[in-house]
Parts: sequence; C-alpha cells; structure tokens
Amino acid sequence: MKNQRVGIVIKNEAHAQKKAQELIQMLGDRCVLIDTAQTGVPLPDDLICIIVLGGDGTFLSVARFIEDKEVPLMGVKFGEVGFLAETTEEDLYEAVEAIFKGDFIIRERARLEIKVIRKEETIIDVDVLNDAVINKAALSRLASCAVYLDDTYLTTYRADGLIVATPTGSTAYSLAAGGPVVHPAVPCIILTPICPFTLTNRPLLIPDTTRVEIRLEGSPEDMILTLDGQEGFEMDPKDIIFIQKSCNAVKTISFEDQSYFKVLKTRLKWSGGRS
Repeated sequence: MKNQRVGIVIKNEAHAQKKAQELIQMLGDRCVLIDTAQTGVPLPDDLICIIVLGGDGTFLSVARFIEDKEVPLMGVKFGEVGFLAETTEEDLYEAVEAIFKGDFIIRERARLEIKVIRKEETIIDVDVLNDAVINKAALSRLASCAVYLDDTYLTTYRADGLIVATPTGSTAYSLAAGGPVVHPAVPCIILTPICPFTLTNRPLLIPDTTRVEIRLEGSPEDMILTLDGQEGFEMDPKDIIFIQKSCNAVKTISFEDQSYFKVLKTRLKWSGGRS
C-alpha cells in the first residue's frame, strides 16, 4: 500500500491529543489530520482508513461526518466503555503498521435511514449508526408511539420513549433500557421501549428489510428525537417518522485476533475479565 496515508481524528481530550502527537510524529507524511468540524471539505482520495482516537462518541461523530463515503474507520479506545473501538491504546502502533501492510479485515456495520415528515415535507433525512430515540422531556406524561411495520399496525407503545436501534446500537442506550445484545452481522432492527407502561411491551427484533413508521398519537408537545445520542430535534405531535435500513453501511477495520465477542466480554467484564 505505497503512497497511501491514514487519516486521524482526535478526541478533544488531553491524553488522546498527546497520543495522537506521538502517532503523527511516528508516521510523518503517511498521515493527515481530519477536522470533522469542517463540513463540505472533501476527504483525500489516498486514505487507507481513518483512525479514530477516542471513545464511541467520537467514532459516531466520524461515522456521521463521512456520510456515504467508502473509507473504513478504525476505532482506538480512549473512553471508559468502547464497543465500537476494537483496538486499544496499547496495541495502536502494531495495528497501524498492520494497516500499511494490508494485514486487516474490513467489516460492515449497518446504518438506519431516518426520515421525518412534517406537513408532507421531509424535514430530516439522515443515517445513524447506533439508534434513533424518541423520548419525552422531564416531567412530561407518557409518550404514545404508534408503530407500523411495512404499513401494518403493530402496537402503540405507551412509555417514556422508544429506541429504534441497529445491531451495533444494541450495546448503547437500548442495552441500558433492557434490550438484547445483538451481533453486528445479524440482519435486524431492534425496537426497545423505555420504561413501558404495559409490561408486556418487550424489546422486539424485526427483519432489517422492514420499514418502520412511527406516529406520535396523543403524545405531549415536548417530544425529542435524538440521533446517535448526538443530535436532537424537537418533534411536532403530528410528525411521522420513517426508519429503514440505509444503503450506506459503515466500513470498519478489524484484525484476525480481535473478535466481536472478545470486545464484548472485555467491555461487559464477563467471566471475571478472563481472556
């Protein structure tokens, strides 16, 4: 992979910044800094991948930044809990050298396309890697989310909110709300109600070929739609939300000795932390 570079995105945190400077010094002209705050700037076309030095939040912001571009991402864990970052700080230099040797695997993570229709006009049309969350403001009454799957009515969730997640997002807010852990290769969409009023409303996995439609029937005015935990929109009670699998997957860098299950049990401290 001669004459190619890696991009570097750095979390705004002292330790990550220090490690990044060491990496930049080591790589020299084999790397380029990527500023995700500069929207509309084209990415260099000689990038092998983008190395994300930070936690899951930084990784999600970079995934949103690249939009539908094909460049893979390699997450390096600096946060407290990192499910998206398979590489640790201790293995960083070895991983980078493996990248330049071409000794890595590219895996795909599914995204969801989120569309919000207000008065027959599309006001939101974005992709998310983790989830879309509909919830109420503090002290509001329960939200009523009527859910249709491929135009067929499923149920109306009366709850504090509703999470629609990808398998990647199954270890984020959905997990905290009692949802299942789902391997990223499982082709599904996860519906997880937040503190449902009816105890029989349980988390549900549906095929990723399904189009989800959500109507806020009788919900309070102060409803929020949050995308990947990073961007929030105030909802109108008459808004219609459409969610389906996006045609734009996120490509990620992985290595032979790293597996999803290894990352999972390490982050969740299963088996007493044994490797």
